[in-house]
Amino acid sequence: MPLNERPSGSDDQRSDTESSGRSDSMMSDSECFRQSFTSESSSKPDSPATSPPALITFDKMMASAGNLFNLTLAHEIVANDNFHLENLDPPQNSLEKRVKEVVHQAFWNRLEADLSEDPPEYEHAIKLLQEIREILLSFLTPENYPNVNRLRKQICEVLDMDLIRQEAEHGAVDIYGLAMYIINTMLKLCAPVRDEDVKKLKMTTDIVQLLRDIFHVLDLMQMDMINFTIRNLRPYLQQHSVEYERATFQDILVKTPNGLQFTTEWIKESCEEVSASPTSSNPPSSSSSSSSSSSCATENKSSVSAVTPISVLNHGFLKLMQWDYQKKVMPETLMTDELRYRELKEKLDPLKLTAAVLLITYNLVGQAITDLPDLAERLKRVTIVLLEGMHLSTFDVDMALENISIQICSQVNSSLTERGFPVLSDEVQTNLKGQICSITKENNTVRLLIENRIQLYLKNALSTPDASKLQPVLQGGLAHIQTELEMIAAQFVALVNYNMQVYGPFYADILRKVLFSETSKETTDDKAPQLTAGTR
Repeated sequence: MPLNERPSGSDDQRSDTESSGRSDSMMSDSECFRQSFTSESSSKPDSPATSPPALITFDKMMASAGNLFNLTLAHEIVANDNFHLENLDPPQNSLEKRVKEVVHQAFWNRLEADLSEDPPEYEHAIKLLQEIREILLSFLTPENYPNVNRLRKQICEVLDMDLIRQEAEHGAVDIYGLAMYIINTMLKLCAPVRDEDVKKLKMTTDIVQLLRDIFHVLDLMQMDMINFTIRNLRPYLQQHSVEYERATFQDILVKTPNGLQFTTEWIKESCEEVSASPTSSNPPSSSSSSSSSSSCATENKSSVSAVTPISVLNHGFLKLMQWDYQKKVMPETLMTDELRYRELKEKLDPLKLTAAVLLITYNLVGQAITDLPDLAERLKRVTIVLLEGMHLSTFDVDMALENISIQICSQVNSSLTERGFPVLSDEVQTNLKGQICSITKENNTVRLLIENRIQLYLKNALSTPDASKLQPVLQGGLAHIQTELEMIAAQFVALVNYNMQVYGPFYADILRKVLFSETSKETTDDKAPQLTAGTR
């Protein structure tokens, strides 16, 4: 029977503790990145290989696709403790499901017709028994069953296809008896969670339905075995994931010309934005240029010396929190975590508007509602709930903000009434609603202020070697979302640090070419910016 499977659990991310664990491992990798940046790429086996442009063959394309699949699968197993596989069940009333049901029903009807003939026709039944035998044998591994050889020999003896065919020719084959042996064997091999499913098979007397149910349970057992293997493989992958992902990505680059095209553009764009910044260290603003084509090597010497590799990369990673994932292509080195970065952005965007709403409310209403944590929590909860689904294309943010403004006024008035204060005047309520509804307008000062402060907070998180030493969010609009912001920052830093561990040598090679021209490199090579341990 065909086994359809799909990845599942990718929406579940690692816990904050696990995320900070990855962040702690970045100390030694910073030194590795520093060494790879200041040394020639040809001297490091893990540095990306360069090759002249060439036409990619179909075989190389397929090989690269296979490597990319392996890379993505290994990364998902390591990054997501809840990753597992499930049988694919087509949606109800879908064409795929109807076709599948019709084809399967036709197959089992044919088997029933064959067994109902006089004499019975066993050819299809024997093929099913042979397939069952192969599935049972696939479960037998020395790691799981100490007596694997004895059990394998017994299965091969009972389900001897040559002997069964001879018995079928003489009308002496006992299909039901063989099915009972299969069920008993399944009881020995299945996970405890499948015991009841296997035992229920013995209650079926119709041989065709029995074989059909056996295949259904075997599909479940196969998926159990696959997920068991994934769980056993995860600790090994976690120990060797950095080396494996880096080597696999290097193999992809060998087979794929311009395999770092979008990564190079991303780093160049970040370099130019950092160079153009007055302090060469500001986080990207929402109005930053989305693309550029000139090289950073054309900047003057003072500008180049102010730009460091880590400032460029940090700026680039921060841009992912403002990335247009619908229109812009992710850098190749970030594609395995694209979903995770996208989800962090989808969590962060409503928080930006929530912080802006609360900042406007408290500034406008004033002292009457300060030092009321319960009210602040209610206002935040109402705002977040009404902004749920904000990332969807069908979401009407203007309507949501209008509803939020009404709820904010209602909640504030209720709080004022409970404490004996007069409710907000019509003029104040109109002003409050107007300011809340205008948050998403271009160049709204409150929203831009919140966005810049959040970006600065994330930038500081990236620059702090120990995430536990990150200073708490100070007053200034972010205090109300501190808990949520800290969780996002921890996950974001973990993703960035792990990505740096894997792809640091590739970034170093690109940065070496972007930051220094051939002429300037001869005079500045000894003074090249270095990423030392503790920089991040």
